Amino acid sequence: MKRLLLWIAALLLPSLAAAPASAQGARPASYFDNRGRDDVLSGGARMVDIATPKGKFRVWTKRVGNNPKLKLLLLHGGPAATHEYFEAFDSFMPGAGVEYYYYDQLGSHRSDQPKDDDLWTIPRFVEEVEQVRKALKLDRNNFCLLGHSWGGILAIEYVLKYQRNLKCLVISNMMASIPAYNDYAQRVLMPRMDQKKLAEVKAIEASGRTAEPRYMELLMPMHYEQHILRMPAERWPEPVNRSFAHLNTHVYSLMQGPSELGASGRLERWDRVADLPRIAVPTLVIGASHDTMDPAHMRMMAGRLPRGEFLLCPRGSHMAMYDDQQTYFAGLTRFLKRIEASPMPRR
Repeated sequence: MKRLLLWIAALLLPSLAAAPASAQGARPASYFDNRGRDDVLSGGARMVDIATPKGKFRVWTKRVGNNPKLKLLLLHGGPAATHEYFEAFDSFMPGAGVEYYYYDQLGSHRSDQPKDDDLWTIPRFVEEVEQVRKALKLDRNNFCLLGHSWGGILAIEYVLKYQRNLKCLVISNMMASIPAYNDYAQRVLMPRMDQKKLAEVKAIEASGRTAEPRYMELLMPMHYEQHILRMPAERWPEPVNRSFAHLNTHVYSLMQGPSELGASGRLERWDRVADLPRIAVPTLVIGASHDTMDPAHMRMMAGRLPRGEFLLCPRGSHMAMYDDQQTYFAGLTRFLKRIEASPMPRR
């Protein structure tokens, strides 16, 4: 995805109108109650101080709404993309009465972007999320965590260490194994592509010429428009384009690797399939039929989670919150509202 900003700049796409608001019913007046909040002057935005082995930094967050029983923290993908592509949530979560938080992880657009590569490890990111949770005063009585793509990896790692702090978990469009993801790309996705063009893509990658325009010219129609967001590129929503344009390409390449057809880098051997039974909180796994991630694997994940359930977006791809929006948000809000209404079990 690191090449998307070049493609988007060349297209000079106009901003698109926002999606219509969800018809979830009227929001209670309490949803707009800001009493006792210290973020009113900034419209819910605040910088959170983060302590790391390399010093102190600040990350950006923004609250939307008020609901003492249900607070959703959004973990964006990348690594080092931004919260911006989550802005579709504005069309649905307020109508459902869900309090939710945007958050740019360290290294991302609105947060500090230190240059020390020792910072970009999964354990360090997990501790960052825990510090954000504490700063936002989220707890096991109300705290739900949603991780999309790389954010799903981070969410799984967080819950394996800190699930005592959670009310529920959502893993969106992410498999529990990078080796399994790479295998799916090799066995299923690549054979469906134009083999002559795929060979050219691989040759470009092998020669380190992925910054050349030809790379994205090949990948956009046969990969991105098929498996990342199933719309013609000129119709991609403005928040998606903005998020990709703000991607920290250095952190992305370091962790994800240089290829757009699989993952390598520091994430190459990540695998938590064997640990899924340890996740005891209610968990929704969201997959999509046309995703880069294997939907059968994600269904398996839900089956191995003690309190897991699976939502399939049949028309969706990796960004199913856009290309199968009604399925995605209907299933997500149904899960969250059920969790909100359920009593907290003893642990």
